[in-house]
Amino acid sequence: MLRESIALKHKISFKEINKLAIPAIIAGIAEPLISLTDIGVIGNVDENPVEALAAAGIVGSFLSAIIWIVAQTKTAISSIVSQHLGANRLHAVKTLVPQAILFNFLFSLAIYASTAWFATAIFKIYNADGLILNYAAEYYKIRALGYPLTLVTFAIFGVFRGLQNTLWAMKCSLTGALLNVLLDYALVYGIEDFIPAMHLKGAAIASVISQLVMLLMAFYFFFTKTPFGLKVKRSINPRMKDLLIMSANLFVRTAALNFAIYLANAYATDYGKNYIAAQSILMNIWLFFSFFIDGYANAGNAISGKLLGAKDYKKLWKLSKDISLYSTIIAVLLMIICGLFYDQIGLIFNKETSVLTLFSSVFWIVLLMQPINAIAFMFDGMFKGMGEAAYLRNVLLAATFLGFWPTLLIADHFDLELYAIWISFVVWMLIRSITLVVKFRRKYLKAVT
Repeated sequence: MLRESIALKHKISFKEINKLAIPAIIAGIAEPLISLTDIGVIGNVDENPVEALAAAGIVGSFLSAIIWIVAQTKTAISSIVSQHLGANRLHAVKTLVPQAILFNFLFSLAIYASTAWFATAIFKIYNADGLILNYAAEYYKIRALGYPLTLVTFAIFGVFRGLQNTLWAMKCSLTGALLNVLLDYALVYGIEDFIPAMHLKGAAIASVISQLVMLLMAFYFFFTKTPFGLKVKRSINPRMKDLLIMSANLFVRTAALNFAIYLANAYATDYGKNYIAAQSILMNIWLFFSFFIDGYANAGNAISGKLLGAKDYKKLWKLSKDISLYSTIIAVLLMIICGLFYDQIGLIFNKETSVLTLFSSVFWIVLLMQPINAIAFMFDGMFKGMGEAAYLRNVLLAATFLGFWPTLLIADHFDLELYAIWISFVVWMLIRSITLVVKFRRKYLKAVT
């Protein structure tokens, strides 16, 4: 009994982990759920459904790439706030938070201005042309209006996570996702004698409205539940440099990540419209799974930063083992559920036989790689919480340029098409998971033995 009691003192309980993980899962899947809803609704329109689905998939990938890159300040904010919370020095970052939020807002405006005007040129790089290109440019110019809304919301969510609370972000994200579903149906298909059918444009408008509602809710929790405000002082907080360095490393890391996703979509587009339509479904399901599994990684992110700040390495080690187990269980459950409804899942997004045949032929690879993803995402979240951004940067660069890209070139040479893309993703995720596990063991095993 005494030994068990001592062991528990060095362990974060299942209840504590799930208190952060379950709201984080729900909050995390809201953004990919918006994209999944868009392609599900758009892929079933009467007018040019394959072209519309392909355009939504291309734009969704590009939007995710941009948002993931610049939203890394959320992770940096979470890491710094959680470490100061663990060290009982939250007052030291009181001026940092509003400065970080302002930075995100200004950065998002710059991104909108530099991309919206060049939408057509950007999506030509993805090998889009004709109707797909026109749809993509129109859809993006509206969706891009949501950049400031999303990036400020993410910065605030980073504060919430650093304070060990993912429930507030969950409420905001869940509301936004549900609202987006309702608005998608109303604006894409229209409501007779009330709202005209807007096709792809309607889906873009629905997303922007949903993002605005999420931001307003985030501000409510920020002002009423946290010790921070939005008053920006002229003197720069000393931790701002750390935040920017950490963010810069995570920018590079995420840029490498999104280069892999860009290559996947560019190759699929080059194979033909049915291929990019199938790839859009596969990619968005993969992203949905990733954000779902990432809930435990977010819990690890928040808790590991706090434990590192408190220098409690034994709990940190136990946390890594527990969250690895929980993430893997979630991944296996997703595999089983999707395996049971293997043929029906594709029908949700499109009814074209040629698209569904391509989707079904490759979907099994997406399912089998989920346990590998779980380990990679879990340790990725913990390393972010511990401020190990430079190492995460190097891992992604190696995985992308020494793993994913060479594998894609070789597999494409043998005309494996969509198989080439997803075999490359398997190699990519294996490199990420193995390197992170090895690094963590080398660094912290000695501290607990």
